[in-house]
Amino acid sequence: MSTEIAFPAFARSPLVEAANGFSLTRDDLTAPYAIIRHNIRTYRSAGVVEVVRGKRNAESALEKLEASQGSADHHEGWRYFLEKTGIKAGTDPAEATQRRQAKLEVRESNALRETKTSIVPSPDSQR
Repeated sequence: MSTEIAFPAFARSPLVEAANGFSLTRDDLTAPYAIIRHNIRTYRSAGVVEVVRGKRNAESALEKLEASQGSADHHEGWRYFLEKTGIKAGTDPAEATQRRQAKLEVRESNALRETKTSIVPSPDSQR
């Protein structure tokens, strides 16, 4: 007696054709995405609004946020964008914001350290 296992269509193929013609990888379908609110006029971030599993779900949630956004809020410069993240989908937005900010600070610190290291002339260049 053999048992057949049914796999979802995306599990059989490494790529899935999206409605807009672009292919989504398995990672795009399952990876967590953070929806970030920011102001394009002041460059101020209001942090993570939601963490969603899968790019399609994230894009759908983003569209819903944009559709429900008031015109005054939009006129003031508030927008939303998606960011692939390592934060688990469903994480509390305040916690997700703190974790994202900590990661950004570490990345910025490392970039500054690398910049300082590359600016210091090597002993060979002074000869």
